[in-house]
Amino acid sequence: MQIQKRSGQAEAFDGGKILAAMEKSFASVGQAPSVEQLAGLLDAVTERLTGELVTVEQIQDQVERALMEQGHFEAAKSYILYRSRHAELRAARQTIAAQVNAPGLEECLVGIQKDFDQLVYPLTALAARFAGFAKPEMDTAELLAALTKAAVELTSPEAPRWEFVAARLLNLSFSLRLESELSRRGIHTLYDKLRYLTDEGLYGSYILEHYSRAEIGEAAAFLCPERDKLFTYSGLDLLLKRYVIHTRQHVALETPQEMFLGIALHLAMEEKTDRLGWVKKFYDMLSRMEVTMATPTLSNARKPYHQLSSCFIDTVPDSLEGIYRSVDNFAQVSKFGGGMGLYFGKVRAAGGSIRGFEGAAGGVIRWIRLVNDTAVAVDQLGVRQGAVAVYLDAWHKDLPEFLQLRTNNGDDRMKAHDVFPAVCYPDLFWRLAKENLDAPWHLMCPHQIETVKGYCLEDYWGEEWETRYRDCVADPRIQKRTVTVKELVRLILKSAVETGTPFTFNRDAVNRANPNGHKGMIYCSNLCTEIAQNMAPIETVSTEISTEQGDPVVVTTTRPGEFVVCNLASLSLGNLPVTNKAYMSQVVATAVRALDNVIDLNFYPLPYAKLTNRKYRSIGLGVSGYHHMLAKAGIRWESEEHLTFADEVFETINRAAIAASSAIAAEKGSYSAFEGSDWQTGAYFTKRGYDSPEWRQLAATVAKQGMRNAYLLAVAPTSSTSILAGTTAGVDPVMKRFFLEEKKGSMLPRVAPELGPRTYWYYKNAHQIDQSWSVRAAGVRGRHIDQAQSMNLYITNDYTLRQVLNLYLLAWEQGVKTIYYIRSKSLEVEECESCSS
Repeated sequence: MQIQKRSGQAEAFDGGKILAAMEKSFASVGQAPSVEQLAGLLDAVTERLTGELVTVEQIQDQVERALMEQGHFEAAKSYILYRSRHAELRAARQTIAAQVNAPGLEECLVGIQKDFDQLVYPLTALAARFAGFAKPEMDTAELLAALTKAAVELTSPEAPRWEFVAARLLNLSFSLRLESELSRRGIHTLYDKLRYLTDEGLYGSYILEHYSRAEIGEAAAFLCPERDKLFTYSGLDLLLKRYVIHTRQHVALETPQEMFLGIALHLAMEEKTDRLGWVKKFYDMLSRMEVTMATPTLSNARKPYHQLSSCFIDTVPDSLEGIYRSVDNFAQVSKFGGGMGLYFGKVRAAGGSIRGFEGAAGGVIRWIRLVNDTAVAVDQLGVRQGAVAVYLDAWHKDLPEFLQLRTNNGDDRMKAHDVFPAVCYPDLFWRLAKENLDAPWHLMCPHQIETVKGYCLEDYWGEEWETRYRDCVADPRIQKRTVTVKELVRLILKSAVETGTPFTFNRDAVNRANPNGHKGMIYCSNLCTEIAQNMAPIETVSTEISTEQGDPVVVTTTRPGEFVVCNLASLSLGNLPVTNKAYMSQVVATAVRALDNVIDLNFYPLPYAKLTNRKYRSIGLGVSGYHHMLAKAGIRWESEEHLTFADEVFETINRAAIAASSAIAAEKGSYSAFEGSDWQTGAYFTKRGYDSPEWRQLAATVAKQGMRNAYLLAVAPTSSTSILAGTTAGVDPVMKRFFLEEKKGSMLPRVAPELGPRTYWYYKNAHQIDQSWSVRAAGVRGRHIDQAQSMNLYITNDYTLRQVLNLYLLAWEQGVKTIYYIRSKSLEVEECESCSS
């Protein structure tokens, strides 16, 4: 016997499906029939089915009859209601499909009906909402857009998965447009597409130079379009607008899965063994949304200008030439989409001497204003302006003016509203803030200290810094601008509450944890406060006139210093089985390998960045989906369970990252400064209390076979890439469980991931959380992170300045290395996308 389905297709009769349907009817009314009763019902149904071909409706009629005849009236009623509801849904589906008349829509709606609970996400509701948007004059594309909008607007805290329904409809609409464009251009295979994009200058020629046509065909088999179903509407909308390759006329020519595969092809390009195996591993981790690469990598991998790095840091020298070189470096980095941190702690203060002339120096504010104007001018092809954080030491003479760069009071000539100020604090400052706010604090000019004392105070940290600071304070030859700690704290807190800045860099905590202190020190962090690596200023060695091909040329020789660049990716903790150590080790190892490959594949906007990156081979593996992870695990943010869980997860990540980097070192060699590092001596492990047998064994392995990367872990903000992955940003709590965000006239739903009855109460809004728990969690995580974290504090108008100060003090006591924004509930602050990973 054959069954004729409603689509007209025929399939073999399967009694098991009838039994399953009847069991559901009984279960819906709380009954559990025996095996004999079900068998009898099935026999009654099949006895009345005659002929070689029967319809679904005929079978369902007989099921109803059998249930009624054998006295199962409640189950029969449930079955009848089930049939009626499905008939309504089927009618709604067919009405939508007929009205829109888009190829593939019927199949898409069938999939939605199958995958989403129709009691919560009924197609009847979609049809009713769509009816209010559809207009007779609309064409197919406009009707499909209206249908997608209907699904978007149905998204609510009670029915959050409408955003996934909307994503499927958006994907269908995009696929139809793309199919038309590809057909018009004669593109039929992945190789055809890569050949076309390369010829058009939209794809880097290096991909086809490294892979044969057969290899591209083999890689195409890795594509898994089903993974498009993992996207939320917001994530897919962002990806299609910003990340897939477009023509110069803004026509998209790449699917989301082809984007992931193109990135994987680039990252695995130089692998010597099992290259396509690595392509598949990289593709799988990206397309499953288990790992997100930083925005520059997602945007630029596979393209001609493949600047893949997010973060750069420069030490600004105390010279006219050096300052302008740093400003030019920022412009070059900004041109290619990078964010930057600039350390101004070496630049002489206002009123300092120039060539012995006292009072001639204008101070750091004038130069920061120049940086501010550069950020506005170099706007990345009009996409967005440059982004830069400027760092100054807490003892620098210009600090009071620096703390008012973005505030609304004071002289506009001393303002720089488009930079992000950050302060570098020694332990002594916070110790005095805790013990005696009325204690004097002495602000001094770094140039005068170097002139008088013969050393640079900023080149020291910890007890050595404190000894030299007191030595400078006691020296009458050095001018002091003396204030109380309270006065500075008041300026810091006022700016933080009003503008969200200055960012915080606890220099002693950072340098104590530096695994490469044998080769230098860390003065500051980057734009988003998660990078902490050795720094040194670029120096001009000589300028000479020589002859080249008969013409005079001027040759300037520079010592490259340590120009920090970091390559970022993030583990999407909410999308990973974080308690499965074997699985986590595998994913972390794949991500570390991908990031290490970025170092060799990168297009560097500056040679200084290339030299430093090749020397240290630093990477920044971070996380997103932290709150998502806690909610899935049923763990409240404000709990000791949170701290214990975070400690275990981040220890697992760190151990896996170290093991992965060491394994690559055994294969390809260690970074050049490994000898004498904390990695090599074992101090890295003892400093962090890693003394279990497993850790001791890993320490011995590292000492023997080395480390590929000098720095491993750094937690970036992940603002946009967490949206792509449908998870929460970085290590922050959610702002709200649900809200609608207006973007260019349309509303985008923002829903806490996997929001439902099981997770709802674990998603406490950020501003309602006791921030001391966030600070303590940052301290717990920090033990396992060799660099730093982009950690925000969320305050309300009810906070007093004393309460905010207490959070800073708690962070210092807990060993927190950096603090990003102070996010007041009434304050909107710009998010860094350069570091988003």
